[in-house]
Amino acid sequence: MANLNKVMLIGRLTRDPEIKEFSNGGKVANIGFAVNNRRKNQQSGQWEEVPVWVELKAFSNESGRKLADLVEKYLRKGSQAYVEGHLVLEEWAGKEDGKKQSKMVVYVDSIEFLGGRGDSPAGATEAPEPAAKSASSSGGGIEEVPF
Repeated sequence: MANLNKVMLIGRLTRDPEIKEFSNGGKVANIGFAVNNRRKNQQSGQWEEVPVWVELKAFSNESGRKLADLVEKYLRKGSQAYVEGHLVLEEWAGKEDGKKQSKMVVYVDSIEFLGGRGDSPAGATEAPEPAAKSASSSGGGIEEVPF
């Protein structure tokens, strides 16, 4: 039986990324992210946006990709991004009672910055000029950062 674990999201950061550095030189960016689902309101008949809150983690290591570094440098609360990643179930023992805790997290495999904060086309999320290029197959204005 085949398996597939791939997540593709377009949404906005719900807070500034939280960066943690490891003793081995690696880094992780913890990212609060929100995407919207649409549903029809049964009472009004109108379509409405329903937020879905997602936790993302982007990693950097000395010899590999530097996703956490890029997130730290270019993304802030309100930044819009396209994220590809995979689901991971993180598990740990609770500090107070030792009970098993878990949560589902998306580990980021690649990210594209989709513009500035809010409706502003140029904000804190501009992609680095030497590494950025416009994506030719998708809509204009999308910045792609190769990894």
